[in-house]
Amino acid sequence: MPAGGGADESAPARVDAADVIAAARERGWSLATAESLTAGAVVARLVDVPGASAVVAGGAACYSYDAKTRVLGVDAALLERDGAVTAEVAAAMAEGAQQLYGADLAVATTGVAGPGPDARGVPEGTVHLGIARRGRPARTREVRLSGGRARIRALAVQAALDELAAELGVRREA
Repeated sequence: MPAGGGADESAPARVDAADVIAAARERGWSLATAESLTAGAVVARLVDVPGASAVVAGGAACYSYDAKTRVLGVDAALLERDGAVTAEVAAAMAEGAQQLYGADLAVATTGVAGPGPDARGVPEGTVHLGIARRGRPARTREVRLSGGRARIRALAVQAALDELAAELGVRREA
């Protein structure tokens, strides 16, 4: 599971949910989300787009370890050992959502919105994104965000949309 580098959090949003929905529709792909940090905000942004029902299979907001295990199939021992804010958990969440909804493409978000670090000392603003695409191994990307809880969550939603767009081949505006 290769991990990418950090994000330029000052860059303006270059893709929006409508771009993602249009690209998925063109390809005939279905989409799903698995969200912890963003608690359903990614799927909410997607379904705000008219016609999203043609491509959005569903979204799972799984905040607790138990929900991540029961709903998404994330290994309970992995969560207990390493916590939820890891690349491995992000990948497992994305794979779980892809399987749960039978989707072609799924994105997952897990991270620390703050205030402050989590119980394991993971710093505020640490976010892991997982992407699972049918027929390919899951991949992950870590981003470091700042600006307080609401801003971190909003930037994580945008990062998740950007990851979906990248997998769908959406060209980003400069």
